[in-house]
Amino acid sequence: MKAGVKNLAAKWLRLLEERVAQRTKQIIPIGGGGFYRDGENLELEKYVIRQSGAENARVCFVPTASGEPDHYIASFYAAFLKLGCQPSVLTFFKRTPDLRSFLLNQDVIYVGGGNTKSLIAVWRDWGVIEILRQAWESGIVLTGVSAGAICWFEQGLTDSFSDGLRPLNCLGFLPGSCCPHFDGEAQRRPSYHKLLAAGEIAAGVAIEDWTAIHYRDSELHRVISSKRGARAYSMRSVHGSVQEVALPVDFLAAETF
Repeated sequence: MKAGVKNLAAKWLRLLEERVAQRTKQIIPIGGGGFYRDGENLELEKYVIRQSGAENARVCFVPTASGEPDHYIASFYAAFLKLGCQPSVLTFFKRTPDLRSFLLNQDVIYVGGGNTKSLIAVWRDWGVIEILRQAWESGIVLTGVSAGAICWFEQGLTDSFSDGLRPLNCLGFLPGSCCPHFDGEAQRRPSYHKLLAAGEIAAGVAIEDWTAIHYRDSELHRVISSKRGARAYSMRSVHGSVQEVALPVDFLAAETF
């Protein structure tokens, strides 16, 4: 009996999410991990797909930041075909389709990791940034991991440069700054703290691997994780003292999709 009630409640929650998705701007930055790191742990990907409210969701992968390597693209197709989606890839280094019609015909746009500075430069040259904004405003879910997470914010802490981590001005769809891999790379936490204390990067969020933050209409809606203990944090500096506050997180237990 309890299992039946629980399943019914989960079904109604999904229906509610689908209805909200039809009229809400959504971005879901992922701090690290994802389908490329572990093709069996796809709970964050499942969550993103559900927010689109689409059956057999059309999911476009944008691997610009890594130079579009075949193995990354193959991992994407394997994961999202397994999830019953209609996957496609947007390329800029081969033959590029008409960007507006291609991107605006998606349910989810997933941006891969790599070099964020190069990613933004390519997008700017191709005029894709305003199309992505239009996609977001029309209800298409924007998501991504690492570089594909920080690109949506006003600023990000990037490893695009060989001499260490630096702040980078990004697209500005979401307010403040973002630091991915907060627990996965040793220099992330001290570098973010140092830049915040010096006033060299805006207040923002730090996201650990296997964790994502769901934004609706540019407001933080929910923090979710597919690994127990993984977290995200609100980060700011007050008179040079950095405040790191853990955000409430919901663990996504494995489920049949």
